[in-house]
Amino acid sequence: MKEATNKQIQGLRGKAQALDVTLHVGKNGITPATIEELSGQLKKKKLVKVRLLKAATEGGAQDDAQAKALAEATGSRLLEVRGHTAVYWRS
Repeated sequence: MKEATNKQIQGLRGKAQALDVTLHVGKNGITPATIEELSGQLKKKKLVKVRLLKAATEGGAQDDAQAKALAEATGSRLLEVRGHTAVYWRS
């Protein structure tokens, strides 16, 4: 995965604001099916917004950990986490 500059990351975050959430991580947390689905969406769209439901993260404390684990599993870059929503990018 190529490295993005700060300016590129800012641009991607701006684009992500207009995106709808296309994947929800439910009470089962990160499963192989979740990883496969996110990988497929990243292949097609490059930029994906994911909603981490409260049941999956046990509140806000684990949102960052779950989001980072999902990024590692899919080989993508975690651009930001806001509340229970994470944005992923893969070039």
